[in-house]
Amino acid sequence: MLIAKVTGSIVSTEKVGSIVGHKLLMVEPFRLDPKTRGSLTTTGRSMVAVDTVGAGEGEFVLITQGSSARLTPTTKSLPVDTVIIGIIDTVHVDHACVYDKGGLGIGD
Repeated sequence: MLIAKVTGSIVSTEKVGSIVGHKLLMVEPFRLDPKTRGSLTTTGRSMVAVDTVGAGEGEFVLITQGSSARLTPTTKSLPVDTVIIGIIDTVHVDHACVYDKGGLGIGD
């Protein structure tokens, strides 16, 4: 699993039938800042993910990729490589909060 931030949405009017009706979001993976270890920082990559949890733009989410992306009840028969499987509330590392959805931590 990876931590990612939802940065946008995808609209595709023409697509394979099995993904019709599934929300597609642009996500950007984040990692722990290697210098400070006190915040999350972007990896500089972006990808499209199928949303299975109702995530919104600006939220930090848990994503999974590869064959694991097809192990959810929603995606088991879909041709997907990345899926959002959770919305993150807080991230703690080394007894410190590096992200808090409520705005109390660093990283957003």
